[in-house]
Amino acid sequence: MANEVVARHIDGRVVKGISLDVDPGRPTCHVRTHDQGTVEVKLADLKALFFVKDLSGDPKHEEAMTVARGDVRARGAFAVDIRFADGERVVGLTVRFPPIKRFFYVVPADVGSNNIRILVNRAAVASMTQLPDAG
Repeated sequence: MANEVVARHIDGRVVKGISLDVDPGRPTCHVRTHDQGTVEVKLADLKALFFVKDLSGDPKHEEAMTVARGDVRARGAFAVDIRFADGERVVGLTVRFPPIKRFFYVVPADVGSNNIRILVNRAAVASMTQLPDAG
């Protein structure tokens, strides 16, 4: 299945396009872009890989920074506050806290987010804390 993705590199570069082969267990994936053709992306070079609804996004949208009380997505998940080394903050849900693997998935707390899920590179995280249950 094709996924629209935004690959945000640790050094600030951004690659947007469609990917068919994202696997956190493999060192690379490929992103078919509109203007650069197919680009090989090294997961270790990423801050995070954002799986999105729309590549354009909505720059005016302000992400909710709390998990809504009673959010059914929170069942069996941990609410986390992630602060990346570049200062970006993401609040979301993950299935294991603390994560034990180099890459882990987070679902954004904001149900209206353009992000569907985020593959986070632990090496790019400055801090991560567990939030109180939203249940």
